[in-house]
Amino acid sequence: MKRNTRVSTAVIRRLPRYYRQLSELQESGVVRISSNALGKSMGLTASQIRQDLFCFGGFGQQGYGYKVDSLKEEIGDILGINQGHTIVVLGTGNLGRAIIENFKFSSNGFQLLAAFDVNERVVGTRIAGVPVYHADSLEAFLGENQVSVGLLTVPIAAAQEMGDRLVAAGVRGIWNFTNYEISCVRDDVVVESVHFSDSLLALSYMITQREDREEEKKGEPQ
Repeated sequence: MKRNTRVSTAVIRRLPRYYRQLSELQESGVVRISSNALGKSMGLTASQIRQDLFCFGGFGQQGYGYKVDSLKEEIGDILGINQGHTIVVLGTGNLGRAIIENFKFSSNGFQLLAAFDVNERVVGTRIAGVPVYHADSLEAFLGENQVSVGLLTVPIAAAQEMGDRLVAAGVRGIWNFTNYEISCVRDDVVVESVHFSDSLLALSYMITQREDREEEKKGEPQ
């Protein structure tokens, strides 16, 4: 399969949506689907789907559609779901605990190895079966275990320091939930920051725009 290494960020952001939608279709017993039907289920055009998938090679056949399980497997391979990625969580407060207890890491190709905190009340315990160690032992753990990603839910004041410690120990990815923009000078480390406020404000904008359009319609002559 031909892979295009220069794929736009917009296309990359849509790949997990494709994988999730195909997983749901597979669970529903759908064997084959057209680009038109897949587009309708995702709010995209058939042309957009064909263009996105073309970035990674040929999928499906004209007039025949896509085989759901095969396309899901191909996209999963592109996303690296079968690469054996591992992850640790730094910070086991309300958010960290909720993620550990509820997020399906294994379904997304990650093995959750451990969590770290400075709170003596949680250090030495387990959360949903995941051992919690003291943050002081982070480097020792990373030296003994191959860890792909560090998930940060620590307080803002500790975000940069913990990010630096992860990078110095050889972790290649940081999933950042701290609401602080971590700076990283190394090109071989990827930081993915999740800002809940961004999503909420985007929703606020869309609601406001819809309300404005409805008000405009009310003011139009009947």
